[in-house]
Amino acid sequence: MPEPLYIGIDGGGTSCRARLRDATGALLGEGAGGPANVRLDPALVMRSILTASREAAEKGGLAEADLSRAHAGFGLAGAALTSANARLLAEPHPFQTVAIETDAYAAWLGAHRGADGAILILGTGSCGFAVVGGRQYYVSGYGAEVSDEASGQRLGRTAIRRALWAEDGRAAMSPLAAAILDHFHDSVEEIIAFATTARPADYARFVPLILEHAEKGDALGLALMSESAADSVRIIERLIEIGAPSVCLIGGLAEPMAKWLPQSVRTHLSKPKSDALDGAILMARRAVEASPLAKEARA
Repeated sequence: MPEPLYIGIDGGGTSCRARLRDATGALLGEGAGGPANVRLDPALVMRSILTASREAAEKGGLAEADLSRAHAGFGLAGAALTSANARLLAEPHPFQTVAIETDAYAAWLGAHRGADGAILILGTGSCGFAVVGGRQYYVSGYGAEVSDEASGQRLGRTAIRRALWAEDGRAAMSPLAAAILDHFHDSVEEIIAFATTARPADYARFVPLILEHAEKGDALGLALMSESAADSVRIIERLIEIGAPSVCLIGGLAEPMAKWLPQSVRTHLSKPKSDALDGAILMARRAVEASPLAKEARA
């Protein structure tokens, strides 16, 4: 009988990644795909997952058919919505089994390997998550419309709003505001058209520009990063208040944001033991071990 494989998926609003390991834990390959927030179109999300998985299999010298013996762990943004998860899992896929949880849970599992602790994801979206004494706690991370403070989408959207303030005279013009307006050809109409259809990832694409200008001392860039740091601090302080012994910052904004945090908060930060991809793989392994067939085999 062919040996089982384990594949972990880490999916967010901008992209997803896949990591494939064999039964011994040896790395076989990794791959990347498109957006994989469960709140998006389920067919799109599954295509992103399969694109990343096929690339991981190919890099491991395996055929696409080998994915049929893979136990998958999906750590996906938006997976707290059980109805959306059901729609995603109704899409055709080759995996032998699928365990699905939020990207926050997968990131925590990878970062703390199941021990008490917290994580703060700072990427296109944001989410604080802790497990203390076996109990799960979410802090923020309820979506771009009502939450996700300190995230890339929030930074980008606020930067565009402040650039419009500068455009109509409510705030001083700065090089960052001018650069954002120049991106839209100094057209308010073009900005409105962009905002009508923009997704979180579209706003997050302005983050490198914001960071670049903040490093140069741009007034708007400094204000945006200071506000995002304050939002991060509020989430971290709540996670510590819950009882988390430490917090791991995770995501594309984690490293740049850490520089803006006060020393009193940085003392509570720790480095993750592994990443969300390995957390998703551990999730898949745990699901298999907890299955009735596995328990029967052990008996």
